[in-house]
Amino acid sequence: MSTSDERVLDNPARAALTGPHAHFAERRGRILRYPVDVSPWLALPDSPDADDWADVAALAGPGTEIALFGCRGRVPDDWEITFDIDGVQMVDDGLAAAPDPEAVLLGPADVPEMLDLVERTRPGPFLPRTVELGTYLGIRRGGALVAMAGERLHLPGWTEISAVCTDPAARGEGLAGRLVLAVAHGIRERGETPFLHTGAGNTTAIRLYDSLGFRLRRTTAFLAARAPEHLTENRAVGVS
Repeated sequence: MSTSDERVLDNPARAALTGPHAHFAERRGRILRYPVDVSPWLALPDSPDADDWADVAALAGPGTEIALFGCRGRVPDDWEITFDIDGVQMVDDGLAAAPDPEAVLLGPADVPEMLDLVERTRPGPFLPRTVELGTYLGIRRGGALVAMAGERLHLPGWTEISAVCTDPAARGEGLAGRLVLAVAHGIRERGETPFLHTGAGNTTAIRLYDSLGFRLRRTTAFLAARAPEHLTENRAVGVS
C-alpha cells in the first residue's frame, strides 16, 4: 500500500514536468508539455485562466488537436472538442510485484516493433520517443514482440505504468499481468509507487488491474480539443 503523497496524482502531468521529467518540458507561460514525439501529455495549471488557454493554443499552433487529460473547468468556446471519454486512475494497493524471467528490456532499437504492436492493439498513445520516458519490458515468441508494458509519467514518489498490450494471438496467457508486475517491481525497487490510467469503459483491463492489487483512486477524463485556426496574442477567452 502506498505511503507516498497522493495529492501529486491530482495533476500528474504537471507533477511530472515540474519534477523528475522536467528535462523534457517545453514551456509557454504556465503551460508545460512533452515534445510531440515523446508524449501528447500537456500540463495545465489547476485552474487555467484565459491567458493560459491562449498559451496552450500558441504553444501547440493554430488548428492543432491537443490532449487535455484531466482538464478541469470548461474548454474555451472557440475550441472544438474532438475526444471525450471517462477514465479511471488506479494505484498500487498491495501488488505482488516481481521480475519476470521471460521479460526482456526494450530500447530504441525495438521502437519499430513496439509501434507496430501498439498500432495493432491500441493501448493508448505511444510515439517514436516514448521509450525515453522510462523502462519498457517485452515478451518475445519466436523472436517477435508479442506483449509489452512500461513507464510513462514519472512524478515525485510515483511512476505510471502504461502501454500495456498483447498481440491478439498471444492473449489468454496472462502476459499483460506478468509484465505489469515486472514493471511494478522495478518501480518499487526505486522506492516509488506504481499507478496507472485506463478508460472507465475498459472493464477487462480494470478487472485485471484490480486482481493484481491496484485500487481505484479517482475518476478522470480523457479529453482532446482542437485549437482555433486563428490566434490572437493575449486574446480574451471565454472560460468559466
